[in-house]
Amino acid sequence: MTTIELIHVGTLTTSLYLPLFASLVPCGFTSPASDDLEELFDLNRLLFRHPEATHLIRVAGESMKNAEIHPGDLLAVDKRMEADHNHIVVAVLEGECTVKRLVCRAGNWWLQAENPDYADFEITDPGNLLLGGGG
Repeated sequence: MTTIELIHVGTLTTSLYLPLFASLVPCGFTSPASDDLEELFDLNRLLFRHPEATHLIRVAGESMKNAEIHPGDLLAVDKRMEADHNHIVVAVLEGECTVKRLVCRAGNWWLQAENPDYADFEITDPGNLLLGGGG
C-alpha cells in the first residue's frame, strides 16, 4: 500500500473558459480567428462533475503502470461516483490508500493491480473498504 497525498478541489470559484469551435477537425488545428467559434467552454465542467466531492491525488508506485498510471500522475477522485466492475478506484483499505482496478471474478470482488509484479487483493470484508471513483 502507498501513502497518497490528497488535494481537495472544493468549490471552484474561478472558471477557465476556452474557445470551443463548432467545426470538426480530422487533423490539425483550426485558426483561432475562425468564424466557427461555437461558445466559450468552461473546462471545469469537463473535468469535475462534483467539485465539492472531488480530490486530486498524486500517484506513487508502479502497480498501475499497465493502465498508464505512473508515479507523479495526478488523478481526480470523485467520492460521489459509484464504483463498479472494471473501474479504476482509489481504495482505502485498513487505513491505507491504494489505486487499483475493481473487478468481480466468480462472484468475488478484487482490487487488481495492472502490473504482474504486484499481487491482487481479494475484498473479503467490504465494510473495511472505502472507494472513490475516477472523475
